[in-house]
Amino acid sequence: MSTIPTTPAAPTSPLPSLETLPVDAILFVSFGGPEGMEDVMPFLENVLRGKNVPRERMLEVAEHYKQFGGVSPINEQCRELIEAVEVEFRRRGVTLPIYWGNRNWNPMLADTLRQMAADGRKRAVAFFTSMFSCYSGCRQYRENIAAAQAEVGENAPLVEKVRKGFNHPSFIEAQKDCLVAALSQIPEAARDETMVLFCAHSIPIAMAENSRYEEQLREAARLVSRAAKHGPWELVFQSRSGPPQQPWLEPDVCDRIEQLHDEKGIKHVVVVPLGFISDHMEVLFDLDHEAADICKERGIQFVRAASVGVHPRFVSMVADLIEERLSVDTELPCMGTYGPSHDLCPPNCCLYTQPTRRPT
Repeated sequence: MSTIPTTPAAPTSPLPSLETLPVDAILFVSFGGPEGMEDVMPFLENVLRGKNVPRERMLEVAEHYKQFGGVSPINEQCRELIEAVEVEFRRRGVTLPIYWGNRNWNPMLADTLRQMAADGRKRAVAFFTSMFSCYSGCRQYRENIAAAQAEVGENAPLVEKVRKGFNHPSFIEAQKDCLVAALSQIPEAARDETMVLFCAHSIPIAMAENSRYEEQLREAARLVSRAAKHGPWELVFQSRSGPPQQPWLEPDVCDRIEQLHDEKGIKHVVVVPLGFISDHMEVLFDLDHEAADICKERGIQFVRAASVGVHPRFVSMVADLIEERLSVDTELPCMGTYGPSHDLCPPNCCLYTQPTRRPT
């Protein structure tokens, strides 16, 4: 495995002075997903509650889940990641227990914090299964934790998050390996000119403007492409769910594939699910089904790179990010232009006000 040069590491931020209890637990916080057909509609209602998303869109997404028996891979892959991190922690001599709570489906965050309180846990470090900063990928998780703490009451543990790992050397290395493996499936004569599309979940532009989401995605894509020594690449988006009149980040991955075929006659494309650490339903349906079908119709070879999942370098990065928060003397490795992301969020970080729901 090649070594990627890093920028000089910066010192960690001090832990909050009011929180002097020792860290006695680790908390994985994720989106959650249904694990059977009976879960699909309640899960989607949790996801979309209070959001200005047409019911027709919810029913459309429910049909996507039906094609996979109502099972999203996200929960099982979260279990696999936790198990891999536990193995890595044992190797490093870290003995803290790992708990897991979701935003939208079992195990729900409030239930997890309640169990932590029953186990006598007082202070936890949380890893969010999102590498990029935006309302839904960071601030909303912090709001979810605060709501769960309020529900549990005064015995709820304190929870601090780790920084975003979008430019961590091990994240870039894991993504590079996935990209190189995908490119190896392209005929060698066409490989250097193959377009690589780094893909992430689209978000409303109003949300993007108050976060570093697009900036971090573009930086990570640049670093991964450079590490893989590959030239042509673009950042694209997928899975928008808002009303048509609300502007979201573009271009859409399917639209862009069609444009590249019509304008440049591309014959090969590699899609990298950069914004997803595991194969969410959006990856399985929007990329492996919709984008792949468009390529098939146009005679384009479609290769989807693997998500980082339990890649050893990604697992190592997760352990690194957590260990950073267990000591005030550690360093924060990073790559590229922007330096390490913060662990303690400023008050207005990733702030987003939901659009007013239209009368029905």
